[in-house]
Amino acid sequence: MFVRIVKMGFEPSKIDEFLSDFEAVKHQIRAFEGCQFLELYRDKHNTNQFFTYSYWNSEADLEQYRHSDLFKSVWAKTKPLFNTKPEAWSVDKVVTLK
Repeated sequence: MFVRIVKMGFEPSKIDEFLSDFEAVKHQIRAFEGCQFLELYRDKHNTNQFFTYSYWNSEADLEQYRHSDLFKSVWAKTKPLFNTKPEAWSVDKVVTLK
């Protein structure tokens, strides 16, 4: 399992549209084969910056999602709302404390 972090910056006037779109698809993304966890974060000070944080069973599962009709439809709606290029990282968890 690994963690995928995506940083997205939105035009301030487009944030409500993004949140509405995310609300409509979040359960479909989470239910996609190989996705074990999904959260959305918002920066406390730069409030047009958002981050998705998801756990995937394998890179193949993430790639299958990234090539799916679901991702293509989500990305087609989301991409025009950006005010900066999104950034993404695939990372392995090293330590977890509870």
